[in-house]
Amino acid sequence: MMRVLLAPFIFVIHTSLQIINLAICGGLVIIFGLAKLILPVPILRKVLTALMNIFFLMFGRVSVLLIRLFNPLVIERRFSAPVSTEKWYLLVANHLSYLDIILLIELSVGRIPPPKFFLKKELIWLPFVGLAAWALDMPFMRRYSAAYLKKYPHKKGKDIETTKAYCQRYTGTPTTVINFVEGTRFTPVKHATKKSEYQLLLPPKAGGVAFTLATMGDLFTNMLDISLLYPDNRKHPMMAMLSGQMRRVIIDVNVLEIPAQAKGDYFADEAFRAGFQQWLNQLWQNKDKRMQRILEN
Repeated sequence: MMRVLLAPFIFVIHTSLQIINLAICGGLVIIFGLAKLILPVPILRKVLTALMNIFFLMFGRVSVLLIRLFNPLVIERRFSAPVSTEKWYLLVANHLSYLDIILLIELSVGRIPPPKFFLKKELIWLPFVGLAAWALDMPFMRRYSAAYLKKYPHKKGKDIETTKAYCQRYTGTPTTVINFVEGTRFTPVKHATKKSEYQLLLPPKAGGVAFTLATMGDLFTNMLDISLLYPDNRKHPMMAMLSGQMRRVIIDVNVLEIPAQAKGDYFADEAFRAGFQQWLNQLWQNKDKRMQRILEN
């Protein structure tokens, strides 16, 4: 009861500290990113990249420490197999909240290589976040509506070209490429609007994953199928977290092999496209059932 009464005060203090953490870590990433842009010496650029990744991961670690400080929180991390910071991973995850991003950054610390997120183009204008993500070589995706593509057909496939160009930058250093395959955050309204066949997920979008695999498929050691769940705060996890009401987080990491048939020309080969969509839909059905079992238990 006391925690509920204090929720508005906790929200103000916690939110302020999270913003300060973002400003400091994001600001440092931006400063070193600008230095990296100016300095042409490869060894210096490599050192600056390493420092930027340190500040990036520090943001996730400090953010989760703050969450623990203000919430009676238990985080359950479950791995189906060992992982390593020396390997390349394609990470696919469901998307419930902006909190997902913080948790995935913190999850990577000491476990897997620093993650690269595919971000909506609009986020480049978000203070600290946009420029920091740009400095860290994260791709900004622009989603075109069907009506827009009908009017400007030459724009078709441009977001996939962006994916391909950025993925080629990740071939020299172990990397985790993260794709929120649903393309947007899950809400009951979106679930109903899209007439999703899944209980806890939106339908997956195949294009970005297919192109990532076509570009880097030979590098990826495994796919990490991550399910994020907030069992006691399913409606508004971000607000619950900032207000000190978050109780439990489950991060289920299913380490999978990437089948050879998942690599091919998604846009030119109709047979491959149909097979790839079938494979991804099956992966999503298995994920949906796995999440249901976790919540039931």
